[in-house]
Amino acid sequence: MDSDILHSQILPGGATWSHVLKRGTALRITDTLGSANVAAYFLNFEIPSERFNLPDTLKAQHTARLTAGHVLFSDMGRVLCSITEDTVGWHDPLAGISNAALVEKKYGKLSYQEARNSWHQNTREGFLVELGKYGMGPRDLHATVNFFSKVTVDHDGQMQYAPDNSPAGSYIELRAEMNVLVLLNTLPHPMDPDPVYDPKPVNLEIKRVPNPMFDDRCRTSCPENTRGFVLTELYFL
Repeated sequence: MDSDILHSQILPGGATWSHVLKRGTALRITDTLGSANVAAYFLNFEIPSERFNLPDTLKAQHTARLTAGHVLFSDMGRVLCSITEDTVGWHDPLAGISNAALVEKKYGKLSYQEARNSWHQNTREGFLVELGKYGMGPRDLHATVNFFSKVTVDHDGQMQYAPDNSPAGSYIELRAEMNVLVLLNTLPHPMDPDPVYDPKPVNLEIKRVPNPMFDDRCRTSCPENTRGFVLTELYFL
């Protein structure tokens, strides 16, 4: 076993998970079976009012997708996490998450009393339950991302879901640039056309990583990222 790995676990399909990912560690998420979807949300654990800012993340890096070399900006212009490794190449930041009405319309209503752990859940409620553990609620849930899923936008502005974007064994690695409260959920993507409710598991690994150097790819990919790293380093002085 890699001596730098601090923790490893399987996150089942349909589950919600949270962890305070410490500065100096990284989280690797592996799509073990293929075609997983992992919705994710990020906050500064020390000041939870500082949250992931999706518009700034996309505008600053001139992108409509996420992959290695990109960072996740907070609404204070600091860097929450950097994407240091990625074997997929396209992760969806546009389509949002499922809610109860969408899941019932798509898959039908199936309660916990009827199906126990196979009941039809939705990502929004999963995230709100998890946020509640930290004293937060609906006002604290903002825009999210969907790892392992791909959504494109055509010339008419129509969003298109790309099936089978992530082969089995694909992974993405997130390096924490501050102490980040990470929330993950493994329910299907809201645009996934499959009529069968079949959420996929993923593997999670937390490991020690060195601090980024001044020539780090995520830091130097654009001037905005460099400024974000400077602001983040100033925060820890």
